[in-house]
Amino acid sequence: MQIALRQQKGLAQLMLTPRTITDLAIAVVATASTSGILTHAALSPQSQLFGHTLIAGNDPKEIALTYDDGPNYAATPELLNILAQHNVRATFFMIGKFVRLRPDIVRAVHAAGHLVANHTMTHPWLSVESASRIREELRGCNQALEDVLGAPVRYVRFPHGARRPATLRIAAELGLTPVQWNAMAFDWKPLSPERMVSLVAGGMRRNLRRGRGSNILLHDGFDQAMGTDRSATLQLTHRLLEDAAREGRRPVTVDAWS
Repeated sequence: MQIALRQQKGLAQLMLTPRTITDLAIAVVATASTSGILTHAALSPQSQLFGHTLIAGNDPKEIALTYDDGPNYAATPELLNILAQHNVRATFFMIGKFVRLRPDIVRAVHAAGHLVANHTMTHPWLSVESASRIREELRGCNQALEDVLGAPVRYVRFPHGARRPATLRIAAELGLTPVQWNAMAFDWKPLSPERMVSLVAGGMRRNLRRGRGSNILLHDGFDQAMGTDRSATLQLTHRLLEDAAREGRRPVTVDAWS
């Protein structure tokens, strides 16, 4: 069977044969498959398709507590107290606009020996932003942190983990190592600390099977506003550190893996 698409006044005909239809269908499927692969590469925390990102080391006993979206006066100071009680250092990925508002908290985090890192100025989806906006967001946060700390910033976590090749290229030009994660508490959702502990434990078990350390994504702030209640994350942190001590896990900051 042939399907003819005829144009008026003697113009050329386009004949769609069964073979042509099959070829078109394959092309559509291939395009959709490619689109899915690229979307996965842009958003999957552990994908390396667009370029190298730091995730974790090869010692399953090592864990990194990493906190996004601060500084936050409603949670970060109390979090510092909890970490100090356990004599543990963590990694804080901070948003530049909040750094400008509360430089005193940033200094306190740094003075306590924690690793302070870049989380952009305003928390956009960098996978869809222009190259100039990406550069502005990363360089602006670097400048905000370095103005407060008087020291260079070496690590960055892209908001939502979203990136594309240009994101990684610009980060490299600015001397920033991108950091992702391989365990999550989903602590931005209204979950109980018990449920969050279970989610993190599941991630750590997967990492153990793969012979990897665990880079745990947590939040001491919220990208939309300062003052967000993160009391569940504070409770979770205490529980995770108690469990780590009992199970012989060693907390590290992400620079131990670079």
